[in-house]
Amino acid sequence: MAKLSRILVLIVCFTIALGGCTSRKSEQAKKRIAGIVFQEDQFFRLVLFGMRDAARKNDVELLEANSANKPDKEVQLINTYIANNVDAIAIAPLSAKSSAAALERARDKGIPVIVHNMTLESDVAAASIESDQFDIGASTGKAAREYIEKKLGGKAKVAIIAFQSQLPEQSSLRSNGFKSEISKLPGVTIVAEQDAWLAEQAVKKVGDILTANPGVNIVWCANEGGTVGAVMAVKNAGKAGKIAVFGTDTSEQLAEFLLDEVNILQAITGQRPFEIGSMAVEAAVKVLKGEKIEKKVSLPGFLLSREKTDEVKQFKDRLMELSK
Repeated sequence: MAKLSRILVLIVCFTIALGGCTSRKSEQAKKRIAGIVFQEDQFFRLVLFGMRDAARKNDVELLEANSANKPDKEVQLINTYIANNVDAIAIAPLSAKSSAAALERARDKGIPVIVHNMTLESDVAAASIESDQFDIGASTGKAAREYIEKKLGGKAKVAIIAFQSQLPEQSSLRSNGFKSEISKLPGVTIVAEQDAWLAEQAVKKVGDILTANPGVNIVWCANEGGTVGAVMAVKNAGKAGKIAVFGTDTSEQLAEFLLDEVNILQAITGQRPFEIGSMAVEAAVKVLKGEKIEKKVSLPGFLLSREKTDEVKQFKDRLMELSK
């Protein structure tokens, strides 16, 4: 009887040990995907939400990081993930050219690279997922052109707030898209074009532009921070109703500006950050499984306008749902 008890104890211990081993093996087998963004704003928060959602659905581990707009930090992060032997990297690169070298080292180590928010000037990426940058600029440009035709008699003095010194390739595409529309009106003149991608930068830059160019009646901004700052600058200058702001990107704050009775922000073209983040992780998972993926995905933007408040409210509801 005692011998039988000892045998049972050994069997139980062996079973527990085997279970623990199986659990550790399962944990080790879980794929790890590095998700790198470069800025803390509404857009990239939603990108991360999309990444997390796809990681959860595909039972992979997401390692989140932010390069904080610093090329040296971006390289450091990539090198760290290479050293840690992650299974894949999904990154919003800082430069179509400069970011490629470090990512090529990852690819050469057998780590698949998925880029989002920008296409690299290199074949290093297994897939690229981004918005159609020219299209989202042109979308708001069309809204601005229609506003100028209907309310300003086809004439306007325009100030442009971009982010050329931060992300030149992306900024140029958005700006050129916007210009392609307003240039259809011979009575439109661009009187100022400066960089300010953060709200606090844009408040000052737009304020200075309005002081130097009192005839400005249209301001277009290439990103969320610039748009927020421009609206605040126009309000501070007491020019609500006299200067119309148009922008790019979306956020809860920008939606509130569109719904605000203070008539400054007129229209914005948003991207699809949640979808971009989700698709980036999905692409990484498919590559790791050896499945075929689309090499380049370009998502269209969507326009939100002061004239269609129901759509703005629906967007706010969707934003709250995604942010949970």
